Amino acid sequence: MKMDTKSLIIDIATTLFQKKGYLGVGLNEILKECNMSKGSLYHHFPNGKEELLIACLHSLDETITTHMKEIFRDYPTTQIATQAMIEKLVIKFEQEGMIIGYTISSIVSEMGALSEAVRNACALSFTRIQEIYLNKLVEDGFSEEKAHSISLMLTASIEGGIMLCLAKKTSEPLKIISQGLPNLFREL
Repeated sequence: MKMDTKSLIIDIATTLFQKKGYLGVGLNEILKECNMSKGSLYHHFPNGKEELLIACLHSLDETITTHMKEIFRDYPTTQIATQAMIEKLVIKFEQEGMIIGYTISSIVSEMGALSEAVRNACALSFTRIQEIYLNKLVEDGFSEEKAHSISLMLTASIEGGIMLCLAKKTSEPLKIISQGLPNLFREL
């Protein structure tokens, strides 16, 4: 299936943003990787790089939440589903040395330098991720209040774990988080 130009730009820019961060990627680098002119890029994203970033965040959000929903549908409890998801992240990291396509944190680590529109796109993505955990936790029999607390802790732990894996160049942080999940579910 041939990808349309706008989708191709989003795909390439998302990968670049994840590898280098928003501020670490210049417009010229995106243009070079996409093999296109500024005019072509501005045709699809009239407001420039920030509009492209928001499109990348929406695309990444859709990929992450779709993937999570599939995993959470296939496993009986939140704990088992989360451990399976972390295992997939560990394998991906150990094979590729990166975790591209499963986190928005690497793109938005410069949150203070970004606009309110970008912050809102990120907040929406984190909320959608949290809701997947929350819904599965409620299915598991947790109260809404406990499910909210656990879903926040899972979202923060896994996003933070991914960042630690990338920074330390080891999958150990995610492995430790996965091992600690039974304690998290018992304590709350």
